Amino acid sequence: MPGTMDRRESLQWMLAAAALPSMWGEAVAKPAKSKGYGTDPDLIKRHKAGALWPLTMIDLQRRAAAALCNVIIPADEQSPGAAELGVHVFIDEWISAPYPSHARDRALVVKGLTWIDAESRRRFGQAFAQAAEAQQRAICDDICFVPKAAPQFAQAAAFFALYRDLTAGGFYTSPQGAKDLRFVGNVASATFDGPPPEVLRIVGVQG
Repeated sequence: MPGTMDRRESLQWMLAAAALPSMWGEAVAKPAKSKGYGTDPDLIKRHKAGALWPLTMIDLQRRAAAALCNVIIPADEQSPGAAELGVHVFIDEWISAPYPSHARDRALVVKGLTWIDAESRRRFGQAFAQAAEAQQRAICDDICFVPKAAPQFAQAAAFFALYRDLTAGGFYTSPQGAKDLRFVGNVASATFDGPPPEVLRIVGVQG
């Protein structure tokens, strides 16, 4: 995790904290009327992060994003944490894509990351990425379940629900995440002798 912040970064946090009371009171920004975004990229080809479109997150948000990924899916004896697999980079790519649904996710994720850092500073005097694991979990416990979130955490809980889904999607579609699920996939089995006769009779293939 990063160390001390410079003056520019400190000013950014002060502005973020000052905006906190009204941050969630504003409606999520609607994407601008599309003028078209051309053809979809070639998804068969491997691309570097940011090669398809400009990424959204600034460094402060990226650090919070990585820390939150690891709270949601931490490392264990079977697999690394979500941030170690770069899931926060995947999320940055996702919210940066030039499609209307991604733009809606972008507005919520950017506000949510700003909120979670400001909330961590308010409670613990330090950024979310620098907070202790117990402190990070204390914040997440307040926003991890939309139906039970207190009114003042309603929008933050909506952010967390989206971020949790994106984290799980990024993690479990990676090779390591699939292995963590023990997903075999489309792999031939040497012990498969075909469907049992009773099943073949049901579908009318065998008399």
